[in-house]
Order: sequence, then C-alpha cells, then structure tokens
Amino acid sequence: MMALTPLAEGTWPALEGEWRDTYGTLHMWTQIVGKVCLALTPLTNHYWNITFQVTPRGLSTPSMTADGRAFTMIFDFVAHQLVIQCSDGSMEMIPLEPRTVADFYRLVMDALQRMGLRVHIWPVPVEVANPIRFDADVTHRSYDPASANALWRIMLTSKPVFERFRGAFIGKCSPVHFFWGGFDLAVTRFSGRRAPERPDADRVTRESYSHEVISQGFWPGSGSVTEPSFYAYAAPEPPGFKEAAILPAAASYNTEFLNFILPYEAVRTADSPSAALTTFLNTTYDAAATLGQWNRAELERR
Repeated sequence: MMALTPLAEGTWPALEGEWRDTYGTLHMWTQIVGKVCLALTPLTNHYWNITFQVTPRGLSTPSMTADGRAFTMIFDFVAHQLVIQCSDGSMEMIPLEPRTVADFYRLVMDALQRMGLRVHIWPVPVEVANPIRFDADVTHRSYDPASANALWRIMLTSKPVFERFRGAFIGKCSPVHFFWGGFDLAVTRFSGRRAPERPDADRVTRESYSHEVISQGFWPGSGSVTEPSFYAYAAPEPPGFKEAAILPAAASYNTEFLNFILPYEAVRTADSPSAALTTFLNTTYDAAATLGQWNRAELERR
C-alpha cells in the first residue's frame, strides 16, 4: 500500500499585504453560503452537516437538496468563482472580486432563484462582533485573489497533517472540516462521555459541546490573537491544562479564548512545518486526554 505523504514542505504560503481585509469579506461570503447549507440540510451531531470541505480548488458545501434536485456551492480559489452546480446539469458562476457583502448576497440569492432552488436564510452573520445584516453590509468589500488563495492553501497544506493525526484515534472523531462561523479548519476528538450541561448557553453551543472534546484547528485569528494560528482546546478544560508543557516552544496559552495558540508563522518557518504542527497536535492532545482521564487505551490506535 502506498504511504500517505504530506504536500511538499515548500507549499506553506506566507500571508502578505492587506490580507485581513480580504479575510473579513470572505468570512461574510462563506457565511452566506453556509446559511444556505444550514437551511437545507438536516441537523447532524454537533452541526457537522453545515461544514465545508477543503478541496483541490477551494471550499465546497456538502450536497444539498432543494426542489427535488441536488446541488453544491463551491468557492473556487484558483479560478476565483463561486460555482453552483446542480444535478439537472444547470450551473451558475459568480466572480470572486471586490464587491460588497450586500452585492454578493443579492447575486447568490438571485442565482439560486434562477436555478429554481428555493431557499430562505436568516441574513445575519454569527460568531462575529457587531454583526451587520448581509443585505446592508457595504463595509466588507475587499477581495485580493492572492490573499484568498493563500488562506485556502494554508488549509489545503495543513489538512493532510490533521488527517494523519485523526487516523491515530479510533474513538468518535469529527472529519477535518471547515466551520464558516469561526472561519476555521478543525478536527475534534471525543472521550465518549457526556459533558456537563450548559443551561445558559445558546442551542448551537449546547449541541456542539454536549460531549467531552479535544479540538484542534487553524484560523486567521481574532481578538487578542492578531495573526493566523493553530489552536487546541479541551471542553470541559481539565485542571492543569493551561500549565501543561506544550511544544513547539512558540506555543502559548491564551486566556481570552482558553486555548493553546501556535502562530502559523512559527510553523511555516520551521525546518519541517508538518513535524512542528504534528508535535503541537500530539502534545496538546496528550496533555488534555491525560489530565481529563480519558480511557486512552480504548480510544487510540496501537
């Protein structure tokens, strides 16, 4: 059997220039498409039904059904198009270029209507401070193709590392998938035990954290995390986790997000980026699983 190998080490791209403006706009665009997915797919545990997959060209929704037909929506960051493909052979493409969120929202909903795919979404973003309705957002309007491509390539290059890490765990584990709410690529392991109830949390949080988890991923940062980073957290967090010895040395515990943070730049510039990321994934999991008294003998591949 052929061994799985990561992408070449030289494919970890740098994020340069005014990429944050593009990220801000792209975050809202992915939420518009994500909410179509939310409206048209049945709830799966922990909202896994609404996540996107990283593909060789971008980010894709799962197959959705509307009016008796299946379709997908794909952010193509090579040709820079949003591609809507339907099982009846019809297709619509919307160029990814500088335009307001309000304009993008209108173009997406008009394209779905032309294709006869009826869907209604709540046009308000989630998991962001001071949300602006999609149909009123003229603030986010930047799109630099090189920046969008680099953000996607970071996830594309990271995904095989996450996949190999995931393969060592034989308990319940999520796919390696993209959450448009937080704009993060994530993989989540489960102990098999229910977590303490969160009666004051919103329904998404209650569903997402109904069971004990250790989750790791990548996201472009927000709040006190001002640079793209890999993250790791446990929920509920076991005592002593924040003091754990985590490697590489560039990793540190963030008290705002209650997780360990490893700057992407520290990984990208390492002698072996994939080895550096793997070390971070392994040491954060080891600490959380041991301190959380997970039944590791039953959950890990020998």
